[in-house]
Amino acid sequence: MTNTDQLDDSTAPLVEHLRELRTRILYSIGAFAVCFVLGYLVWEYIFKFLTHPMCMVLTERGQQCQLILVKMQEGFFVAIKIALWGGFAMAFPIIAYQMWRFIAPGLYRSEKAAFLPFLVASPVMFLIGGAFAYYIILPFAFRFFLGFQDVFADAIEAGGSLSSPPTGISFMGSMEAYLSLTMTFVLAFGLCFQLPVLLTLMGKAGLISSSGLKATRKYAVVAILAVSALVTPPDVFSQVILFCAVYPLYELSIFLIVRFERDREAQARADGTWDEDDEDEDA
Repeated sequence: MTNTDQLDDSTAPLVEHLRELRTRILYSIGAFAVCFVLGYLVWEYIFKFLTHPMCMVLTERGQQCQLILVKMQEGFFVAIKIALWGGFAMAFPIIAYQMWRFIAPGLYRSEKAAFLPFLVASPVMFLIGGAFAYYIILPFAFRFFLGFQDVFADAIEAGGSLSSPPTGISFMGSMEAYLSLTMTFVLAFGLCFQLPVLLTLMGKAGLISSSGLKATRKYAVVAILAVSALVTPPDVFSQVILFCAVYPLYELSIFLIVRFERDREAQARADGTWDEDDEDEDA
């Protein structure tokens, strides 16, 4: 009887945690469903916002801003994709709050104080990365890519006869292809800007050290280049842009972890718990 009581006592907390997890997941799914519907209702406005960088560059070149539908169902799928991305973006604060409500009861007050700033910094850094891609990288990339219109137009004109009518090449892109390119850039930069948040959190938890990050710089360069090749379109230009934006964040992470280590050392010395062996390992 005693063993049965002990078993019941040990399984009850697990059942409660599973119920709590189910509740938080249902709240998150419900929030996403509502935001998905809202995103579908305003997908045209979101699409106009996403096409602004391209239209700005085309206007500078004296060209008309237009996209075409290559497939009959392409417009519908574009609307669904925008609703999915927009719905997730609008629901993310609610989803993050539900995650926090689930894990917060299992944390000490000091752990909550240490973890909460990173929870807030994560969406902020994602927005900074997405804005960096939208306002700086995309116009620069479109100017570069659309500049090849003139190159090919000049080549065609040089190859034609003097009596042939003037020819030219103009951009008429697919809605779905343009949306995929733009969202890939925004998502890639938003995710890669999470690097200092992740590394700094791991450094504050003592999982990594600034000396370890400094020693693995060359491997970090290779890893960032590999990630840039995976998450950006298949051209070297986009990969180099992403690498040049992400690698400084790696160095920023080292700087922040160094500051945490100094604060931790100063606190340990003040408490009289500092071990000189730890100093030797970090050196």
